[in-house]
Amino acid sequence: MVKEFSEHSPNSYTFPAKAIVQNLNFFYGSFHALKNNNFAIPENQVTALIGPSGCGKTTLLRCFNRMHDLYPGNRYGGEILVDSVNILSKKVDPIEVRMRISMVFQKPNPFPKSIYENVAYGLRVRGEKRRSIIDEKVEQALRGAALWDEVKDRLNDSGYELSGGQQQRLCIARALITDPEIVLFDEPTSALDPIATAGIEELINHLKEQVTIIIVTHSMQQAARFSDYTAFMYLGELMEFNQTEIIFSNPSNMRTKDYISGKIG
Repeated sequence: MVKEFSEHSPNSYTFPAKAIVQNLNFFYGSFHALKNNNFAIPENQVTALIGPSGCGKTTLLRCFNRMHDLYPGNRYGGEILVDSVNILSKKVDPIEVRMRISMVFQKPNPFPKSIYENVAYGLRVRGEKRRSIIDEKVEQALRGAALWDEVKDRLNDSGYELSGGQQQRLCIARALITDPEIVLFDEPTSALDPIATAGIEELINHLKEQVTIIIVTHSMQQAARFSDYTAFMYLGELMEFNQTEIIFSNPSNMRTKDYISGKIG
């Protein structure tokens, strides 16, 4: 989706939107976790979701690929539009949503399979059986995750044999193989050392040339380093959304100012 989106706020903005969130609510049973959130995700940019623990960042992120469908009692309200289609609609297959909107989790979670089969998994789920196609896509995904040169001679080795940073890049390759339009990252560097963290950040910054990225991070420094836009959440509500440099230098919402300054957290 390439359309202009602007929001009337103290810091108005306009950009090509990849996804549009409209009146988004979410319930864990009777608990109202997300409350009437409205914003847009800019295309081919990195959008960071920040806020105190328990504010709804990960809950919001998981709405984008219908991960909440895996647990009973959860309920969505409102819409998330991608290519004018409400991906929260019960008429939309959540499996297909997860092919178009991939996710990389907080801790590296390789499958108990070879490096090759870890990456090929998404294609096999789709029913792809042609070895030549799978070989080509596995190499392409590993190159996209900046891992090919390190593993091309050991594709049959277990994914568990890789270092922590390599395992996370393996998971990124697994997320890329279905040619997603959006990739979700849920604190992807929290379990990594500083060197591996820098590598993942550099990779994410490069990946935005191919896909739209949404990342949850507890690190304001990380959000400031490489995100283009930042959303600040508080108690399930979106308090402020703007270009990252504005959020960190001149926020318009008092709660955002308090969070950035360390008064709340």
